[in-house]
Amino acid sequence: MKSLVIAEKPSVARDLCKAVGGKFAKHDEYFESDEYVITSAVGHIVELCMPEDYDKRDAFWRLANLPIIPEQFKLKPIEKTESKFKSIKKLMKRKDIGTVINACDAGREGELIFSYVYKLTKSKLPVKRLWMLSMTPAAIRQAFKDLRDGEEMQNLADAAQSRSEADWLIGINCTRGVTKRLYGSRAGNVAGVGRVQTPTLAIVVERERLIESFEPRDYWRIVTDFGITNGSYQGVYQKPDFKKGDDEHNRIDRIWDEEEANKIAAALEGNPGALVSEEKKKSRQAAQRLYDLTTLQREANNRFGFSARRTLQLAQSLYEKHKMITYPRTDSRALPEDYPDTVRSTLKNLESSLGEIATRPVSNNWINPKDKRVFNNKQVSDHFAIIPTPDSQKKLNDDEAKIYDMISRRFVSIFYPSAEFNVTTRISEVQGHNFKTEGKVLVSPGWLEVYGKSVTVAGVDDTLPALSEQDGEPAKAQVEGYEKIAEQTKPPPRYTEATLLSAMEGAGKLVEDDELADAMKEGGLGTPATRAQIIERLIAERYIERDHRALCPTPKAETLLDFLTCINAEVLTKPELTGEWEYKLHKIEDGELDREVFVKEIIGMTEKIVDSIKNFQENDDDLLPSELKSPIDGQPLFESMRAFKTKGDKKPEEGEKDTRFAIYKIIGNRKMEVEELKELLEKGKVGPIDNFRSKSGKPYSANLYLDPETHRVKFDFGNGDGDSGTVDFSTMTPVAKCPRTGGDVFETPAAYVVRVMEGDKETTPIRVSRKILDREIPLEQMMKLLTDGKTDLLDKFWSKRTKRPFDAYLTLQKSGQTKFEFPPRAAKKATKKAAKKAAKKVAETD
Repeated sequence: MKSLVIAEKPSVARDLCKAVGGKFAKHDEYFESDEYVITSAVGHIVELCMPEDYDKRDAFWRLANLPIIPEQFKLKPIEKTESKFKSIKKLMKRKDIGTVINACDAGREGELIFSYVYKLTKSKLPVKRLWMLSMTPAAIRQAFKDLRDGEEMQNLADAAQSRSEADWLIGINCTRGVTKRLYGSRAGNVAGVGRVQTPTLAIVVERERLIESFEPRDYWRIVTDFGITNGSYQGVYQKPDFKKGDDEHNRIDRIWDEEEANKIAAALEGNPGALVSEEKKKSRQAAQRLYDLTTLQREANNRFGFSARRTLQLAQSLYEKHKMITYPRTDSRALPEDYPDTVRSTLKNLESSLGEIATRPVSNNWINPKDKRVFNNKQVSDHFAIIPTPDSQKKLNDDEAKIYDMISRRFVSIFYPSAEFNVTTRISEVQGHNFKTEGKVLVSPGWLEVYGKSVTVAGVDDTLPALSEQDGEPAKAQVEGYEKIAEQTKPPPRYTEATLLSAMEGAGKLVEDDELADAMKEGGLGTPATRAQIIERLIAERYIERDHRALCPTPKAETLLDFLTCINAEVLTKPELTGEWEYKLHKIEDGELDREVFVKEIIGMTEKIVDSIKNFQENDDDLLPSELKSPIDGQPLFESMRAFKTKGDKKPEEGEKDTRFAIYKIIGNRKMEVEELKELLEKGKVGPIDNFRSKSGKPYSANLYLDPETHRVKFDFGNGDGDSGTVDFSTMTPVAKCPRTGGDVFETPAAYVVRVMEGDKETTPIRVSRKILDREIPLEQMMKLLTDGKTDLLDKFWSKRTKRPFDAYLTLQKSGQTKFEFPPRAAKKATKKAAKKAAKKVAETD
């Protein structure tokens, strides 16, 4: 009888054939020898059934139908890979197959992929487990010798299925329930809720709220120029009472009282002398560890602006298509302890792309098999770190080449010695005030040589002029000038994909319970394979928008989180839920907790949350007072979760005046400022206002006005209607001709619009708001934008993020959208001084 081997991916199936040896015949879906039939899934090919698969009535989302709790979870093939499932099922029914070997990835998800396939085929064949942590041929052959019984893996399979079913229960019920309560029957509006995506969203929203509530604080820094015999240098004032570990408001170089800054500056008047001391020490910096997927995605985002999904796509192409790197969906940064020989052959292979620096670790015998930063089985989970393969190199596109170069250089550099620096810390004391200067010089590049760093004159610190010998006396310097620099604290930056990936990976640090935090150490929120998908899902569901590299939460995100808070379901917004699940899933894996108990707890949690969703009522006692007043009778409005409204929803008796009124916080998919609503209620109109969003997500500008009869908010586009920004040009006169398109330029109350007629068809390829970030755009600048593609430098744009004005050019893109272009930053004083000094030397030479 033969054994059927099921791998997780086709590439692994091919590797198994090569390692096992023997003559394999290739068929469409499998390989066959005298002993084995080797096939593969393509990741997950079986999934849990959806509610409508149990009851067709559940195809419609109704609160009354919730919670949906299947008596027994059923499985079905994933539609797009159903042919793969049928192929495996057919192989399992062959009469010459006596055993099934699970060769999916060594871990919870690999176990889930196999167990779902095995269950749905209703196979009764005995199961063996091929447990591989390394894909070297020797390790694969050893794993075949050490096959485990399938029964040994039952706890791991139970944990995997429990996680899958729990995510289904929470995701399906909470998404449907919250969607119906927030959006009713409005088509296209879905409030997706999930154990991982919702806490991730909460991290982004919390940062945005910190930015919005941030109050800048003034502070001063004093930078002083010192002259000595051998040249000059700069020092920065240091507070004497600084304590390590203080927050940024107690930074050692920040003076929070201007009067104190003036006193220190006064001590520098008249160019007094300074006593100078310095300390020199050597420092070493080891190479960074090998890449896991999250670290690779984070650095690719920082270096090249690649999204997490794009980096994963490129890495997957390098792995599957080109076979030039190892499995990328990994959370490990170490290699198996049996890998030194593979490392040596891989380094030799890299000589063709990186040159002699790739083979130097081999020739110099720098590869240490006992180095636990590199070779460590305890830090290898389902997979090991991402490294190049020894296979021959293929032709890559530019983006693939960038990722491959990152992986290759990180791999080579880990085997190099540490980089060594000489660090000089100089303290210049003027009348009791200390000014600090630091110089750092590279004396031995070590691993930095892999990245092009070298030492011209080893050990010579040309960053600071040397002090003159003083025969045991303190060295002296002279104050040549100083600058008192006024600055302000800045709000925390918005998350980028790089920093959000870090936050997701380290989410366990946000959990106070030690056991739950410990359970999250290995994974954080999501896994390396799913984090990019989670971020993309949040963007697809309009919870987050990309603003260049920054990730900005939308009003929809804030509404969701506010609602979950109102119904006391904050558990869905915090990483503790993932921590608690991981803790209990580990117990299931270890045989210390029955999976039925865990699922029963999740059912109870689901029922409790759904009950809160269905029974939520916002009472008058819950409303908060506001500064807004009703346009109907001038009575105060109160703040609810979604609106500012009058108290009491009771319909008036016949003949009585209806004084009920409400105005939503979010209009046109844009969160309204209180001041904007106040102007609208008092004057009956406000605008033009930027950054409304159409249903397709396209930004537009408009005025708002209150209908005098219905008191409902309406948009005014200037002879237009609807939320698409469509304008009726029939009653308007063009103000100019567009030099780019030949179309007419119209000036509406909200925007400049270029109208082009192609036969009977009308298009508006260019639309520019008349007011951008509180800055009016004059017609002459609009025409300059159309003519030159760029305006003059415009001042007094107002950043909603930093709450500060800024200057910028407006540029016109091919898409018809505008972007900011910022002028080059003014050179810092030290840079100016260096340039001046260089010019002086040239003059002296001449």
